[in-house]
Amino acid sequence: MRFGEMSLLAVPVALALSAASAFAQKPAQLTDPQIVHVAYTAGEIDIKAAQQAEQKSQNGQVRQFAQDMVRDHTAVNDKALALVKKLNVKPEDNEVSRSLLKQADEERAKRSKLNGAAFDKAYAEHEVAYHKKVNGALQSTLIPSAQNSELKGLLQTGLQIFQGHEQHAEQLASSLK
Repeated sequence: MRFGEMSLLAVPVALALSAASAFAQKPAQLTDPQIVHVAYTAGEIDIKAAQQAEQKSQNGQVRQFAQDMVRDHTAVNDKALALVKKLNVKPEDNEVSRSLLKQADEERAKRSKLNGAAFDKAYAEHEVAYHKKVNGALQSTLIPSAQNSELKGLLQTGLQIFQGHEQHAEQLASSLK
């Protein structure tokens, strides 16, 4: 993967409850390059889940939510890429990133077998769980571990955006039950 394709902070929208174990198994202290890679990986996962929903769902609310996720994460990605370039940080692959990616691929494959209301419900519930886990990881691990103040600030801004995503995902999930 090329760094230009990376998204530093598209962190929350599409992992699953299994992401909690990946964050829980993180090394004791992540470095800034590892944090960048984890954030990139989580962002890519989030965007892919939203793109899957855009393709599979016929529900206008679900499709709009997915479009919002892609839009918001793309905007944050642009800011993140500019900061990473400015800081000359090269993302470093790590076990947390690999675990997140593996789990997300499995979850996306499960959702790909669903259609209609079953897909919509699974996607919305997944989004709620994902946001809770990623927002928790931002608060407890990524932000406290970031050494660079600009990176820490960007992560904090991302957390605020992603907390709004969590609330939106909860509203969406409750409307589909």
